[in-house]
Amino acid sequence: MSRIAHNLALVKERIQQAAQQCGRNPGEIQLLGVSKRFAADDIRCAFEAGVTQFGESYLQEALPKMASLTDLDIVWHFIGPIQSNKTRQIAEHFHWAHSVDRFKIASRLSEQRPSKLEPLNVCIQVNISMEETKSGIIAEAAKEFALELSQLSRIRLRGLMAIVEKTSDQQRQRAMFSQLRHMFDDLNQQGLKLDTLSMGMTNDLEAAVIEGSTMLRVGTGLFGPR
Repeated sequence: MSRIAHNLALVKERIQQAAQQCGRNPGEIQLLGVSKRFAADDIRCAFEAGVTQFGESYLQEALPKMASLTDLDIVWHFIGPIQSNKTRQIAEHFHWAHSVDRFKIASRLSEQRPSKLEPLNVCIQVNISMEETKSGIIAEAAKEFALELSQLSRIRLRGLMAIVEKTSDQQRQRAMFSQLRHMFDDLNQQGLKLDTLSMGMTNDLEAAVIEGSTMLRVGTGLFGPR
């Protein structure tokens, strides 16, 4: 068994234990391998171990790796901050964009998504912990923003994403994830058909699972330290 396959087994065990704790089916929680700063060979190894979805944050790094892995049926997610001059390449090469927090960016992604491809799956990034160093729309503006995005023709709004404050206090972790889950539920009550809560990483995945995460973004836990 490879190192990455061993790590994957440990991560899956953590997910299963957290899911059992709150009565969830672990099969409904997707694992996104955060492969930024890891080589294409590492991604290939993770794919062979069973991971099929990968997240990248830097286009210059991501595109060559993606080109070298075209023989694999990988679902690619862009999870880093999105600049206006990067939207075309994201729209052309990725299946998902998790970090949308401005209408200008969403509009450009929609306009630049090739017609031969399915609409780009999008998550709104919410700055739940209100940290100045983090990207994301403020919670109070998320509802109006989501309704605006739902009108764009070449993107499909799938849900919400957050990177929460780093803390080892699981109750604090759960409180922040709970805010995002309630926002998600409120938007669905407004008629939006969201299905994705992209929240939880290596150090807080248990709290995220307990609070309803449907997609965990795990890098260190899968690949090891960068």
